[in-house]
Amino acid sequence: MTWSTREIAELAGTSLRTVRHYHDIGLLDEPERRSNGYKQYTVAHLVRLLRIKRLTALGFSLTQIASIPDHEHPRDALQALDAELVATIERLQQARVEVGALLRRTATTDLPLPFAEADVPAELPDPDRSFVTVMSTILGPTGLGAYADMLQQDPDAVALELDDLPADADEQTRRDLAERLVPYVRALHVKHPGLDGLSTDAPRGQAHAAQTIARAINDLYNPAQIDVMRRLRALLVQPEENGAARSGL
Repeated sequence: MTWSTREIAELAGTSLRTVRHYHDIGLLDEPERRSNGYKQYTVAHLVRLLRIKRLTALGFSLTQIASIPDHEHPRDALQALDAELVATIERLQQARVEVGALLRRTATTDLPLPFAEADVPAELPDPDRSFVTVMSTILGPTGLGAYADMLQQDPDAVALELDDLPADADEQTRRDLAERLVPYVRALHVKHPGLDGLSTDAPRGQAHAAQTIARAINDLYNPAQIDVMRRLRALLVQPEENGAARSGL
């Protein structure tokens, strides 16, 4: 018994276009033709089409299928595919956790789970929220955890003054604000000791983290705010306290 191209496609549950594509790429042998020129597909062609359909449904690419002999059990290929599926399942499960957190909260979607689980970043002024987003890309798991914990603390009034500081703030105002921020920053470090080594496990290293933080501060904050941050760094006993304040100091 033989079948036409349309018939073999229907039997295999695929399309004419797909059958022709398999011929074009050498995945399916061309059948013999009748005297009238019509193709004569056999049981062997049907079995081959069903095998291709089965393997593609499992996740094999056409290139991979082409390298697997028809009568050989693809054990190595199946083991590799199984490992890929495990990784995909883990990624999808993590994605579901994050989607669930976002559905329960109002946090922005550009932040990782430690921040998405808290509403605080969504309530920050735009510069601070953008800064948090930058921090989420440069810190490692330990640093992210410490930073996320710190963000959940209600900011002191003096920290809010820094957010509202106008670009033309005078010398006395800037100096006074920097001095009043010192105890606030030190208190944050006492309550959140993980801030002392915030960038210790940064994937691209501490130097890269420091450079990125400095660039973000220069881009996001006005000259008066940046000046206060510089004064604060000079006043702090431990200069490595970058990232302790809400603005990243």
